[in-house]
Amino acid sequence: MTLPNIFQLHILIPWIISMLVGILVGGTPGLTATMAVALIVPITYYMDPLAGLAMILGVSFTSIFAGDIPATFLRIPGTPASAAAVLDGFEMSKKGKGSLALTIDLICSAIGGLVGVLLLIIIAPPLAKFALKFTNFQYFWLGMFGLSMSAVLSTGNNVRGLISAVLGLLVSTVGIDITTGFPRFTFGNIELMGGIGFIPVMVGLFGISEVFKNVKTRAHLTEKTINDKIDISIFETLLVVWKRKWILLKSSFIGTFVGALPGAGADIAAWVAYGIEKKTSKKPEEFGKGSIDGVIAPTGANNAALGGTWIPALVFGVPGDSITAIVLGAMLMYGLKPGPLIFQQSPDLVKGIFAIALISQFFLIPIGLLGIKAYGRILSLPRNIIMVFVLIFSVVGSYAIRNSIFDIYVMLFFGVVGYIFENLNIPLAPMVLGIILGPMIEDNLRVGLIKTGGNYLPFLTNPISAVLVLLIIFTFFSNNIINLFRMIFRKNK
Repeated sequence: MTLPNIFQLHILIPWIISMLVGILVGGTPGLTATMAVALIVPITYYMDPLAGLAMILGVSFTSIFAGDIPATFLRIPGTPASAAAVLDGFEMSKKGKGSLALTIDLICSAIGGLVGVLLLIIIAPPLAKFALKFTNFQYFWLGMFGLSMSAVLSTGNNVRGLISAVLGLLVSTVGIDITTGFPRFTFGNIELMGGIGFIPVMVGLFGISEVFKNVKTRAHLTEKTINDKIDISIFETLLVVWKRKWILLKSSFIGTFVGALPGAGADIAAWVAYGIEKKTSKKPEEFGKGSIDGVIAPTGANNAALGGTWIPALVFGVPGDSITAIVLGAMLMYGLKPGPLIFQQSPDLVKGIFAIALISQFFLIPIGLLGIKAYGRILSLPRNIIMVFVLIFSVVGSYAIRNSIFDIYVMLFFGVVGYIFENLNIPLAPMVLGIILGPMIEDNLRVGLIKTGGNYLPFLTNPISAVLVLLIIFTFFSNNIINLFRMIFRKNK
């Protein structure tokens, strides 16, 4: 497949349309990137395979970015991968710098995506082989490492952050036990058999709680929803990003690596990159208060993770996340067999996928700017009107996942929980992280114990597990460890 063939009209037109659809879906709270891809796939049944994959790739990259638009302006993540963008993006928006935050976000998403795709092209086979060395033991510790970020994500009080994370873990245990088939914490309610949906919880915690806060302060309801004028300067943004290029590069590598681990995905990659950046920052106290570093880290990581998820998908036919799981099904529909032989059997198609993924990052910038301006115009309406739309989209987004009225009640309940937690200064981000990682931690712990007959030792003896355990210890006690080394250094000096 030569590059000019990518720009044939029968590929280019649906490709661009799908990216515009991605902006619409990603920017609507509750409608995920996975849903966007699932909606696109049936349309591609009778299309050229490359045109179909161009639509799937285009919609996935733009919807992941677009999820950051409501996260920044309204504090409502458009997609799960955008949840980490709430922490500093929304704080910048409150200071009248929302358009700057989103332009930084857009540039970092495009660059992070480029890094992820380039790494996919260069090191796909060796990185995928390393990813397949992860067994249940390593995935358990990877989940625990992600959960340890809850201490990092908590502003001022690690104990409250851990309380929030543990409550998130408890929420994730509701439903049918996958090991025994026995219902847990359902209280006889059939609706709870399938567990508590993550999307209604997230929309409730961040979206509905924000509606409650605005209703409480009625004096502000007639004001504009966003304070800043949507004035975008690409040159100014590039200078800001250039000064923090190493943060972006580091986060992109982290995102690609986490994305290459089957089942991890862009949402976990964003949280891990944010947590690591805060922990290694010279100014960690600024995170959660409108830090530009806190915007760059997760947004660079989540788009890079999309490139990472294709590594095990293409090389071994193992989906990296829910999006690539759908993509693998689509490829089989086209008569293609993902795996090591795809590079020999369908080299033109693989080159075409790589070319589309790279060029999509350049298309993302003008389409993303269009999305920022469009949403900026809409959000210049008075706050009371926007809050009505937020409530409507929150209800629609929560219902659409499983076509369940019960999920709307779940959303409203967690809206109240989010409102109460914020009044008690309990952070919401660790709870979201606990709900995301809960199934991964529990499933791998229990399967690992079944394999070992209840012996915990194999969880610690593997070198990869040992490294992850050390990282967890360092996450909690890094300040003490650094201070200890400083004291030893001073004494020796």
